[in-house]
Amino acid sequence: MVKIGFIGLGVMGNPMAKNLLKAGHHLIVYDIIKAKVEDLVQAGAEAAQNCRDAASRGDVIILMLPDSPEVEAVMRGEEGVLAGARPGALIIDMSSISPLVDIALEKKAREQNLRMIDAPVSGGEPGAIAGTLAIMVGGDEAAFAEAQEILHVMGKSVVRVGAIGAGQFTKLANQILVGVHLQAMSEALVFAQKAGLDVQKVYEAVRGGLAGSHVLDAKTPLVLKRNFAPGFRIRLHIKDLKNALIAGRELGIPLPATSLAQAFFEACDAAGRGDLDHGALITVTEELAKVRVGEEA
Repeated sequence: MVKIGFIGLGVMGNPMAKNLLKAGHHLIVYDIIKAKVEDLVQAGAEAAQNCRDAASRGDVIILMLPDSPEVEAVMRGEEGVLAGARPGALIIDMSSISPLVDIALEKKAREQNLRMIDAPVSGGEPGAIAGTLAIMVGGDEAAFAEAQEILHVMGKSVVRVGAIGAGQFTKLANQILVGVHLQAMSEALVFAQKAGLDVQKVYEAVRGGLAGSHVLDAKTPLVLKRNFAPGFRIRLHIKDLKNALIAGRELGIPLPATSLAQAFFEACDAAGRGDLDHGALITVTEELAKVRVGEEA
């Protein structure tokens, strides 16, 4: 089995790393929060002293970090991955960050005889736990072929979409679709509630038609139960849409619906709900309409 240096053991990284352990891989793990490292050690991993140490002991190095600044900090510097990784090692960045950052880091890695692919994921904490994530990969075909067995442990869908950075661009497209859909769902459910309808029956009526979707099926039941326990946090979706809007400006693409969804996500965060599930986005529209979905009219 493969020796893997795994850096970033948060909500997503922890179950992803545990699935790799269950598959028989040898993990050397690091996180700035020691308790998270200890949890993986109890599951069978080895602890690393820092990012450089984790990278130096792995044939493959996986990053699962919050955003671009964290990935750059982990990759660069005296105690970074680039300082420790052995020639020929494969770096897999599974964080959701700016595509331009991974493109620049891959160039630096290549200069040191290292290989790097970007492989952001979709599916939230439930998908990470179940090993059913959708993984979008950008990078060299040979590196992708080498990574596939590892990636399939963590995801049910693993697709190479192009060169380095393509995975991140695809993830941003995914987050645009999800974010705008969540706002549309919020407006539609609040509309039905304000009209005095039974929202559960409205959901059942529309889900089999063109308006039906995985987002609608995954989130409507949770909204009706007022269950906003985080599967994917509001503040993380804000981060992804921020990166999408920045990339859109650089590419000269208008993203008006994305901008509107981002404004509602930010309003939700400003109200203190940033750590709730992104389905809690509906609460902003509810407050503007002075109704609460699921309550009797």
